[in-house]
Amino acid sequence: MKDYCIYIMVCLFLGWNVMYSQSQNNALKFNLKGRVEVRSTGQPISGVSISNDMGVFVVTNALGEFEIKTRIGDQLIIEHQDIETLWYNVEKNDDVLILVEGFEPSVSDRSNSPPEISIRHQQLLDSAEHYKAKDIEKSIDFVAQSIALLGKRGRRKELARSLSKLGEVYQYHKQLDLAIDNYEDALENNKTIATSLLLGRAYNLTSRFNETTGLLDPLSKVKTMPPYQSAVLYELLGDAKKGEGKTKEAIELYNRGLLIAEKNQNTSKMIDLNSKLADSYSIDNQAVEAEAYYGNSLELAVQSAPKRALQEKEKVADFYNTKSRFNEEINMRKSSLQELKRLNAPNVGLKKLELGDTITSQRINYKIANAYISQDKYNEAIPFLEKSIVEADSDDDLVVQKDATRKLSEVYKVKGDFTKALETYQTYVALVDSLYVRKEQEISRASRFNREIANAQNRLTGLEQERELSQSKYDLALTEQELVKESNKRQQLVIYSLIFGLLLTLLAAFFFYQSNQQQKLANNLLALKSLRSQMNPHFIFNALNSVNNFISKSDERSANRYLSDFSKLMRSVLENSEEDFIPLEKELQQLELYIKLEHSRFEDKFDYQITVDESVQVSKFQIPPMLLQPYIENAIWHGLRYREEKGELLVAVKENSKDSIIISITDNGIGRKKSAEIKTQNQKKQKSKGMGIIQKRVAILNDMYTDKVDIKISDLQENGTGTKVLFILKREK
Repeated sequence: MKDYCIYIMVCLFLGWNVMYSQSQNNALKFNLKGRVEVRSTGQPISGVSISNDMGVFVVTNALGEFEIKTRIGDQLIIEHQDIETLWYNVEKNDDVLILVEGFEPSVSDRSNSPPEISIRHQQLLDSAEHYKAKDIEKSIDFVAQSIALLGKRGRRKELARSLSKLGEVYQYHKQLDLAIDNYEDALENNKTIATSLLLGRAYNLTSRFNETTGLLDPLSKVKTMPPYQSAVLYELLGDAKKGEGKTKEAIELYNRGLLIAEKNQNTSKMIDLNSKLADSYSIDNQAVEAEAYYGNSLELAVQSAPKRALQEKEKVADFYNTKSRFNEEINMRKSSLQELKRLNAPNVGLKKLELGDTITSQRINYKIANAYISQDKYNEAIPFLEKSIVEADSDDDLVVQKDATRKLSEVYKVKGDFTKALETYQTYVALVDSLYVRKEQEISRASRFNREIANAQNRLTGLEQERELSQSKYDLALTEQELVKESNKRQQLVIYSLIFGLLLTLLAAFFFYQSNQQQKLANNLLALKSLRSQMNPHFIFNALNSVNNFISKSDERSANRYLSDFSKLMRSVLENSEEDFIPLEKELQQLELYIKLEHSRFEDKFDYQITVDESVQVSKFQIPPMLLQPYIENAIWHGLRYREEKGELLVAVKENSKDSIIISITDNGIGRKKSAEIKTQNQKKQKSKGMGIIQKRVAILNDMYTDKVDIKISDLQENGTGTKVLFILKREK
C-alpha cells in the first residue's frame, strides 16, 4: 500500500507539471464571455468588476453579462460592494457562469440601477397590444424585442407572456395555426389559466373541439379561479360541445357559466351566455326557450351597450326568420335601422368597423326585402332593395350590391316587368365581374401577407431556439464547474493525507480510490454529453436538408405546416438532449413526428406503421433519447428510398419478458449489401456517423446501468433484402 501511495504521489506531480507546461504553451489571448448571477434566484447582477492577470478590467451590464480578453491559466477577480471577492481560474475558452451566494444590493445601488427588466418587458408587450390592429409587423417586432430583452437564460414566465401575446396578435389577424403554436409554446414555459383559455378559444375556432375539452376540463376543478375566468371557461366548454352537436351538454355548461356571471354581476358574460343558450335551444327546435333567452340577452344589452344591443336585435331577427315569423322580423330589423342610424351619427363617434361586417344598413335593408319577398309582397320589397343597392354602392360593398341587384332583377321578372329585369340583370353581371377582379386582388394581398407573417414567425422561432441552445450551454458550464470544484477538493485531500505521513496512508488511498470511481463516472458523463452534442448537430443537419428540399418543391402553406412540425421536433430533441434516459412514450412520440416529416418528403416511397402491444406498459420503461431515430433514418435513406415499388416501414413494441421489451424496426428496402454497393458506385465521400455514435452511447450507458440496452441487426430476407433491427430494453428494478 505504501509503494502504491508513493506511485500515486509521483503521478500527481508529473500530471501537474504536464498541465503547467501545456498552459504555458497555450497561453493565447481570446475573448471570454460570461455571466454573474445569484445562485438561489438566477437574478443577474450588474456593475460587477471583472479583472485578470493581464490588467484587463470590465464591468457586467444590466443582464449580468461580461466579455473580457484573457488567456488559459489566468485568474479572474470578481469584485462588487455587496459580495465577497471571488476568484475564478480560466481553464478553457468557453462561456463562464459565476454564481454568487447571499447577494443583497445596497439602497444606493438600487436607485442607480437600470430599469427593471420586467417593467421594460411589460412596456414592450403593451406596445405590441397597441399596434395589434394597426400594424402587425410593428406588433410582432415589439414581441421579438421583449423576447430578446430576457437574455439567454431563465425568465420562463416572461417568455410565456411574450409567446401568449404573439398568439393574440396572430389570432386577431386570423392566423389561427400560428396562434395555436405560440399558445402551446407559452404553456410549455409557464402554465396559466389565461393562456389556456386563449388556446381553448383558438381550438374552437379551428373546430378542434376534442382538444378544447382535453385542455379545459381539468381547469373546472380549480377552486381559486377568478369568477370572470370561470364564466369564460364554461362558455368555451359549451362552445366545444355545441360544435360537436351535443347541445344538451352545451346548455348545461352555459347555465353553469351564467350562474357564475349572475352571481358576480358580470353583465357582458350574462349577455353572451344568454345569447348562446338561445342559439342552443334554437338548434334543438325549442322555440319558446330560445325566445325567452333571446329576450334576456336583448334586455341586458339594451341596458349596457348600444352596439351589443344592435347585435342581439339582429340575432333575434334571424331567429324570427328561421321560424317564418316575417312580420316580427321586419319590425325588429326596422328598429335596428333606426338604432344604427343613431349610432352612426357624428356626435356618437362610433366607427363602422366597431359594429362588424354583418351589421350595416345595406345588409339590414336587404334582409327586410327578403322577408317581404317571402310573403310575396314584391312592391314593399322593391324600395328596400333599391336602398340597399344605393347604400352598398356608397360603402363600396360589392357583395351586398351584387346580391341585392340579382334579387331586384328576380322581383321585376316575377312582376312581369322584363325590361327592368333585363337591365337589372345586366348590372348584376357587371357587378359579378368587378367582384371577381376584387377577389383576385384580395387573394394576392393575402398571399403577400402570409409570406410576411411566415418570415416574422421564422425570426421569432430562431430567437427562441437560440435561447434554448444557450440555456443548455450554460447548464453544461455549471456542471463542469461543479466537477472541477469537486476534483480539486479531492486532490487537496490526497496531498494533505500524504503530508501527514504513513499513519494516514490508508485514508489517502481510500480517498484516491473514491476519486478514481467518481472520475470514471464523470468521464462517462462527459463522454455522453460529447456524443449527444455530436448526435444533435448530425440529426439537425440531415433534418434541415429534408426541410430545404421540401420547401423548394411545396406550396407555402404546406411548407409552413412542415416548418411548424419541424420546430416541434427540434424543441423536443433539445429538451431531451441533456438526459441519459427519457420515457419510452416520449421517444415514440418524437419518432412518429420524425417519420411523419420524412414521409411527407418520400410519400411515394413508403408507408409506415407504429404499433405498441397492449400488454406493454410503456410508462414503466426508459430509453436513451434519439436511440431509434438513426436506424429509422438508415431504413428510409439507404433502404426504402431505392425501391422501385412502394415499401413499408414497421415499428413494433412487444413484451419480451417480465422486465424487458423488444422494439423492432423492419423495412423491406434493398438491404444492407445492396445499399453498400450503391454507395460505392456513386463514390459517396461522406460517411454517416450516426451508427458509430449510437454504439458508443449504448456501450457507455450499459457500463453505467448494467446492460440496459441490447441491439441486434439482421437481414429481413434470405436473399439479403430488407433489414430488421431489434432493441431489447430492460426495465429498471
